[in-house]
Amino acid sequence: MRKTFEIFWNSLQFAMQELRKNKLRTFLSLLGITFGIFCIISVMATVGSLERNVRNEFKSFGNNTVYVQKWPWGGGSDYPWWKYMSRPNPKFREMVPVKEKVSLASNVAFTYFNASSVDYEDVSLASVNWYGVTEEFNQIQPVELGWGRYISNSEFGSGAATMVMGFNVAEKLFDKPETAIGKNVVIKGRKVNVIGVVKKQGQSLIGGWDFDNVIIIPFQFASQVGNEQRSDGFMIVKGRDNVPVADLKNELRGVMRGVRRLNPKQEDNFALNDVSSGTTQITSIFNGMTIGGIAITILSFIVGIFGVANIMFVTVRERTSIIGLKKAIGAKRRTILSEFLMESAFLCVLGGIIGLLLVFGLTFLLTNVFKFEVFISLGLFLGAVTVCILTGILAGIIPAFIAARMDPVVAIRSK
Repeated sequence: MRKTFEIFWNSLQFAMQELRKNKLRTFLSLLGITFGIFCIISVMATVGSLERNVRNEFKSFGNNTVYVQKWPWGGGSDYPWWKYMSRPNPKFREMVPVKEKVSLASNVAFTYFNASSVDYEDVSLASVNWYGVTEEFNQIQPVELGWGRYISNSEFGSGAATMVMGFNVAEKLFDKPETAIGKNVVIKGRKVNVIGVVKKQGQSLIGGWDFDNVIIIPFQFASQVGNEQRSDGFMIVKGRDNVPVADLKNELRGVMRGVRRLNPKQEDNFALNDVSSGTTQITSIFNGMTIGGIAITILSFIVGIFGVANIMFVTVRERTSIIGLKKAIGAKRRTILSEFLMESAFLCVLGGIIGLLLVFGLTFLLTNVFKFEVFISLGLFLGAVTVCILTGILAGIIPAFIAARMDPVVAIRSK
């Protein structure tokens, strides 16, 4: 153990001498490792964080929730949009038989989108999106409020002119969102009382509900100021606890086919979307991004190996006489081999540390300036350290073998 520590200490001293004596050469070698580790960690951490954030946002739609819509979730160049153009939009009246007949459902809600200007005194916001929702919407898709309250059942039933306002909408209209409570705003010539303001949600990567920038009103009132027939309405069905989403979709499909009066030979003229529909496509996208990240990793790994191998070959050549003296006074091959391998690994670890510091700087920038949270897992950190050590060993193994196999007499005379 003591012998190993001495070898390590001597290797460390030699490496530090190299840093001081050959600053430019060492800098260029460290630059390759630093850049490689920076690319590896930053790309993998960003891709991993992006996938994690997107998956979490998809989960916000509900793991056991099915969306009855006109369009299936999907996209891409081969998306058969023409196939779904003639489909009818889900209607509010279709919700009643669904609630009565789908035994695996715990909650059913209907909503549709529209947009209009929202006015308060001399301030006007154009094209503000709003959702007309039914009573059980908040039980399926919880709306977290910062101030005020949510719409009551009696207000839903009577179609009261009340609303829950998004944080950004309230901020633009009233400067301070909390002051919106109790105020009356105008939508399509109708006065609507603000009873609640949504707690700030933050920017979404996939769009989603975007509660910051919308207003929520009772469906009955929404049908008075909007036109359901011309809007993309849809139904949301939440399954009971421990009910597989596949079973819920099967039962819901049968009920919807009955509601639409489709015969056995006709295809579904509606789409049943759930989180798995979106995450399947997300998985394929991020698998491609991960492959790209691995390709960058391999390329950086190769560049780093050649850079460090170059400096180690030069180091062996410059120390040939010293190696000969060491072997002449009894140094064994494994000692010489260990010294150069440790020195090579030290240079790589040092470059890796610099690269990691740059990655942490990038993480701070993305998280605090661009509001995109980046996660660097312990596994990724340990993987980077392992890559540095392996790079050092692979880069130094040939120069180390050359040094270890030198003839001491020839080595001493080479000076």
